[in-house]
Amino acid sequence: MTQGDYGDWLRGRDDDELAALFRARPDLITPVPADVAALAARASSTPAVTRVVDRLDRFALHVLEALLVLHEPATYDELHVAVLGGDEENVPKLHATFDRLRALTLIWGEDSALRSVAALREILTTPAGLGPSARALFAGRPPERLAYLLDDLGVESTGNAPEALAATLADPDRLAALLTDAGPEAEEALRRLAWGPPVGKVEDAQRPVRTESARSPIERLLARGLLVATDDNTVTLPREVALYLRAGRLFASAEADPPTLTGRERDPSIVDRAAGGQAFTMIRAVEDLLEAWSVEPPPVLRAGGLGVRELRRAAQILDTDDATAALYVEMVAAAGLIAESDEGEPEWLPTKAYDLWRVTIPERRWSALTTAWLAGTRVPALTGGKDDRGRMLNALGEGLDRGNAPELRRQVLETLAEAAPGTALDIDAVRDYLGWLRPRRQGQLREMLLESTLREAAVLGVTGLSAMSGPGRSMLTDGRPPAEEALRPLLPDPVDHVLIQGDMTAVAPGPLVPELARELALAADVESTGGATVYRFSESSVRRALDAGRGGSDVLELLERASRTPVPQALRYLIDDTARRHGRVRVGTASAYLRSDDPAMLSELLADRRASELGLFRLAPTVLASRTPRGGLLETLRTLGYAPVAESPEGAMVLTRPDARRSVERAPRGLTEPPAPDDTVLVAAVRAVRAGDAAATAVRKPITAPEDEPPRSPVAATMAALNAAVGSGSRVWIGYLDAQGQASSRIVEPARVEGGYLTAYDATRAAVHRFALHRITGVAEISETEPAPS
Repeated sequence: MTQGDYGDWLRGRDDDELAALFRARPDLITPVPADVAALAARASSTPAVTRVVDRLDRFALHVLEALLVLHEPATYDELHVAVLGGDEENVPKLHATFDRLRALTLIWGEDSALRSVAALREILTTPAGLGPSARALFAGRPPERLAYLLDDLGVESTGNAPEALAATLADPDRLAALLTDAGPEAEEALRRLAWGPPVGKVEDAQRPVRTESARSPIERLLARGLLVATDDNTVTLPREVALYLRAGRLFASAEADPPTLTGRERDPSIVDRAAGGQAFTMIRAVEDLLEAWSVEPPPVLRAGGLGVRELRRAAQILDTDDATAALYVEMVAAAGLIAESDEGEPEWLPTKAYDLWRVTIPERRWSALTTAWLAGTRVPALTGGKDDRGRMLNALGEGLDRGNAPELRRQVLETLAEAAPGTALDIDAVRDYLGWLRPRRQGQLREMLLESTLREAAVLGVTGLSAMSGPGRSMLTDGRPPAEEALRPLLPDPVDHVLIQGDMTAVAPGPLVPELARELALAADVESTGGATVYRFSESSVRRALDAGRGGSDVLELLERASRTPVPQALRYLIDDTARRHGRVRVGTASAYLRSDDPAMLSELLADRRASELGLFRLAPTVLASRTPRGGLLETLRTLGYAPVAESPEGAMVLTRPDARRSVERAPRGLTEPPAPDDTVLVAAVRAVRAGDAAATAVRKPITAPEDEPPRSPVAATMAALNAAVGSGSRVWIGYLDAQGQASSRIVEPARVEGGYLTAYDATRAAVHRFALHRITGVAEISETEPAPS
């Protein structure tokens, strides 16, 4: 194959076929090639071919490998026999796969003269598990060794030893005799290599061996040319020998279909309910984590990311393991719900997007997080491992991005969705299916992503009881709105009441409505979660509500209104007593000062030995000063049993909300894949390639520009006219300023407008040219055009 032949075949593809090629291989138009020759060079390059081959299934690879084994150019009938043999059942699948490979331009030419792109021989080095031909293997051996081999086999030399030996191995009768002579143990060793890979490891493989001196099975094979040493430790099975052992077949089976997905059958409704319960747990866990981080945000490591200690603290807050905590942290970052703070020491803070997220309906909150996880290139399962330099990989830090993670994650979920509803697949079934779907995507990364995707999908409620849920299936096929509709009836209905008990606890029998949940979280601490949530009231939790601006009467009124049981007397005493003492001591800055209307209380505080470290001294009967900063003074006084509040310079109480801190939203972290080209982009790309090719291949003479003054038009009208010309492929008259500011007329055929430039064929210069948009004075239509070149 020559590049010119391949380019000529590409040039003969119609516009729809080129658009289909660009849709399947968008890397070919990033950027748009100048002409068909540039397109051919890019489409046949090793990186571009590798990218598309890696996405082929096993049957498609069989078709490509069969063509590589055949002598090119091959016919379609020869390819049919090589792939399927006498199997007529899979003929329609062969037709469809062949058409797909030709649409991808991996196979090109007419049915009577098919060829493969040259890069495939560099990528698929052992097609169909076959090694090189005997001629190629023997060509690299020393002449004296070949002479010994010819003598041992009784083959007359024709001056071309590799050719003579290859002819011997291509003779079935002669090959059968050699195998019999080598013995059954030697033949068994060959059969282990017959279906690939065709190489084996042998110590001192290139040692001289003759038939009379050969002792082991391997030596007998080497002495008869049935194995060929390719280096000191490697032997290779010639292609002719392998095909003989396979009885002429290229493949043990066609493998036109993926493995059948079977598993444990479960009731789909039970699967959906389990997934719905886990989805609700995930939503609540994210809200609990970010509410905690609103009050006590974790610091950002100097190298970026979240420290191991802070990750474990998050796991403790959520009552889960580190791996699940890392998943939640990475997911909320991908969804834009947390970001680094802008002021002071960098911390991980919720963003304003979190405030919007937490007031939306639960199913929408679930779909936002699940979508971010599904599309994200970050791999939380790598957290805690080491990079290539031995450095720790931290959550939210560098080193967790994997560009193919979204594709592999979706493939795992689509495999689960291929099974019948309610079918719980085990990991081996999914692994086998993916092995057929993407046989070249093997290795540790895929195995790790397979395991982590199954685990994370269960945590997020995408699956339930190891089977794909209804909402998860809708998310994959239909998008967010249908998935939200499917999840809505599976979530528990929010309740607007609690049951307050005599032991200072309140039980929420289900998820609380947002307003009650926020108010109760201010006045009580979550003690346990599950089917019901248990809140515990304490002096510190009540004081937290008072610090946020609620009065004691407000807290009691909330509880009386929300509780289906009477508020216990002990809880009333706790709230009243805390509210009575709240704010009696006010803290300001002297470094800090204390002020109270009760001089006796201040005297008591001065006499308290536990307060000696505060460095208190009296300024007035009702005022004490301290050498301790205001924040530390407030904390210590609360530890001592007082209930101080901060005071502003004007003497007013400073009421604070513990969840008021927010960070600025930032773009999602991780690698991003370019969007798939839409139809408009595809049409423009095809037109640009055609125009560039016409300019590069056609013999065109410059035409005379109009003698009138160059056109002038407003900038908006100029841009609109140029874009319209690109869309229609029409020729227009433009005015253009050169470097000296002189205007000239040009007749151009616009190809594309991007990056501040117009790329067009300039008919007045008979060449493709890039025009700076700011130098185009205007655009006008022309009534006559030059005939298209023949």
